Formats: sequence, structure tokens, C-alpha cells
Amino acid sequence: MGRSYRQSGKEYRATSIEISLTSQSLELLIAISRGAEQKLGPQIERQIRAAVRAGTLRPGAPIPSTRDLAAQLHVSRPIVVDAYAQLAAEGYLTLRQGARPRVSASAPNAVARASIGLRGEPRARYDFLPAVPDLSAFPRAAWIAATRDALVTMPESDLGYRDPHGCAVLRRALAEYLGRVRGVVCEAEQIVITSGFAQGRALVCRALVARGAKRLAVEDPGYNEWESIVAAGLKLAPIGLDDDGMRVDALDRASVDAVLVTPAHQFPTGIVMSGERRTALLAWLRARGAIAIEDDYDAEFRYDRAPVGALQSLEPERVIYCGTASKTLAPALRIGWLVVPHHLVDAVHAEQLLADYGVSRIEQYALAGMFASGEMDRHLRRMRIRYRAQRDALIDALAAEMPEAEVRGIAAGLHATVVLSGDDDERAIFEESRRRGIALEVLGQHRIVPREGRATLLLGYARMPEATMRAAVRELRDAIRSARSTAASRIG
Repeated sequence: MGRSYRQSGKEYRATSIEISLTSQSLELLIAISRGAEQKLGPQIERQIRAAVRAGTLRPGAPIPSTRDLAAQLHVSRPIVVDAYAQLAAEGYLTLRQGARPRVSASAPNAVARASIGLRGEPRARYDFLPAVPDLSAFPRAAWIAATRDALVTMPESDLGYRDPHGCAVLRRALAEYLGRVRGVVCEAEQIVITSGFAQGRALVCRALVARGAKRLAVEDPGYNEWESIVAAGLKLAPIGLDDDGMRVDALDRASVDAVLVTPAHQFPTGIVMSGERRTALLAWLRARGAIAIEDDYDAEFRYDRAPVGALQSLEPERVIYCGTASKTLAPALRIGWLVVPHHLVDAVHAEQLLADYGVSRIEQYALAGMFASGEMDRHLRRMRIRYRAQRDALIDALAAEMPEAEVRGIAAGLHATVVLSGDDDERAIFEESRRRGIALEVLGQHRIVPREGRATLLLGYARMPEATMRAAVRELRDAIRSARSTAASRIG
């Protein structure tokens, strides 16, 4: 309910936010002063406008009808009608005949505050961020059905504290699936279920440190989340790449005990480790008694030919295989898996018990059901068709708008590696793109050792609709030209 009060000789009428579950009437926190110089209508406009800008009224939020707010503030309805109309004209409110007024989904300064993405950045007009799947394509109906089946079939004991390293039903399903699709050689008991690749990598690194490892070779450029490796007690040894993948000949000089690689589709360059280089790496592992950590993050998405098998299949006792549902389904699931050599299983188990007591068993059962029913295979077939079309649309748009750009790497995964001509400044392009509402990454963000070279953009296409691809690339082209122009004016 509203209430009146006086302050500094002026009378105010205030209401508070309240949603009645019976009448669905709404109240809004607004204080008007009848003795102020500003008229009542502009006071209402100013306070609603400020609330939207501050994010206390979020995009899409319902607000009182003009009749309700007028009654709450004890003002005439036309005052509120005029205030709402002005706010709608400015883009703050959405007004429809017969519908409750709402804060506009594109209200100024509201979307950026309320729509925070996975990387902590405001949602962009054009999203080229790599390594993120099309979240709108998550198979909701299939997941709901799998969850329902899980709740029906789960034994009562599995609702308690059990299987901290993974439910047997999911381990068995993964052993079958990984063997069939990726050629992985393992028993279900070698699989450890984790809360994603990040946790799996941390567990493995700590287990290796406990076994005496001191230095880990990593691809440079590579995934730029190195802090957890250092926190586990390992020193980083950045190893460069060529067209065949990681330079194995540099491993001895780096004096490393283990290697982290992405052989099926190197991130971010898009290189596939050649057969000769795989053979050389495996020979090095055997000679040194070392371990490789294989990150097989998006190997299911190959569009030009059949995917190459997992490195683990060639040396199961020297390679720890890492997979995740983050790229195939959605990062929100927080389910990953390790296939651990027999001699390291106990060490990884010990580290996991120190970290937590396992991943949600209900979701593990649901994911196992997705594999067993064939829903995962069907989903992946659908997504390959979609992602290939979106990649083709990106390549076509680049050819039309930026013909001087060169696309490198294989036709696979969720992003394209695009090398620009000339002496473009990656950082300047990144900043100008962000200013224009284009989200992307550049190669320099993934380097440990800075290197000179042509500016290289990492353009994810999974979340970019084909219909908007050309416009997005055109805006990116303009951002690059603007960055060049700014650089030229500084030199001049």
C-alpha cells in the first residue's frame, strides 16, 4: 500500500514494489512531491528512467498499469498516461493495447547491465565469441525426458552419498560411446566424472605433482586459462606450433614431465596434429615415461571429413583423455570426464575427494540416458548440419566483405581462425569491435610468449544466425577499417 509523509515542508506520496498473487496488481517504488518545482508527470518519468538505467527495473519487467499507478500515487490517470507515453517514445517502456506495460527489452543502458554473458561481458549485438555452442539449440525436450526417466529408474541408494567419482551407469555409457565415436580404449572403472574440463585438468595436474612432476608443456598459443595449472604446482613450458601441431622436438629442451595437447583440433589455430607428429609425440612419451593430457574439446564437429581418432587410442597408459558436455550440449551442465591410465586412477581419485564429493547424480543419470537412447547421436547430427551451414555462411561473408582475409585451420569446431593482411593492430581491432558491440577474441589473447605476426581474429559462428552473418561481418569490416584509420592518423 502507498503512504504519505512530509519532509522539508513538502508532501510526498510513496509506494513500494509488491506483487499480489491473487489480483496480480503491482506497485512501484516512486516518491512524488506536490510542492516541487517539477510537475508530477516529469517526476514519474525521471524516477522510472533512473530505475531502468540503474538496473533496478530490468528489461522485460512488468510495471503497474496507468490506472494502478495513478491510484497508488493519488494523481489523475492522464498524468501517468503522458509519462508512460514519453518513456515509451524514448525506448524505456513497451506499451501494447490490452497488455501490461513492461520495461523495454532494449531499454538504454539496461541490457548491458542485466545481460551478462559467460565471460562477464555485456551481451553483444554480434556474438563471434569462440568455443561456445548454440545455446538455443539445447535439446530441452530430450533432456526433460531423460531427467524424468532418471528420477523413475534411479535406485534409492543413488540419491545418497555414493560414487564420488561418477555413477556406474554414466561411466558405462561413456565407455561405450567414446570407444565407438572416438576410438578411446578404456574400461568404465577408468572414467572419472568431473564438473567440467577445468576441474578435470586441475585434478590431473595435482595428481601429477603428487607423483613428482614439475613442468608441463602447453601449446602456445593455446587455451589461456593457465592459472589453475600454476596453482596446482606445475611450471608452464610454452611450446610453439607449426602446420603439423606442437613442436615435439622442443620438448626435451624444455625439460618437461607432461604435455597438454589438443591434437584433434588445436585451439585456437585450428590445426590438426599430423600422423607423423603424433607418432613422434608418442615415442617421446614412451622414452621419457611421461604423460600427455589430451583435451578433446570439440572433436565431434568435423565438417569436411571423418574426425581423426583420439590420441589416447594409440597409447592408453600414457595419455589421459579429457572430454566435456560443454561444447556438445551446454556449459551449464558442468559435466566432464577423464579417462585415466590404470596406474593414475587412485591418484586422481584422491585429488577429487579433496575437491568435492562428485557431480549431481541426477544429471549423470540423465546424460547416460541421452547416450543410451541415441538422443546424443541425433543431437550431434543435427548440430553438425547447422554448424557447417553457419561456418559456410561466415566464409561466404568474409569472401564478399573482406576478400583479403585468410581463413586457416580445418573445417571443424565452433570457430574460424581469420588472418588479416597488412600491419593491423589486433588490440586496436579488438577494442574498436567491442565499442561497436561485436564480441570476438584475437590470437594474442591466447599467447604466453608474445610474437610478431599478422593480426588474427578468432570468429565463433555457432551462435551467429545465418541471416545476420553478412551484416555482422560487414560491421566487423568497418571496425577494422576504423582501427586502421585511427592508427594512420596517429602516425601522421
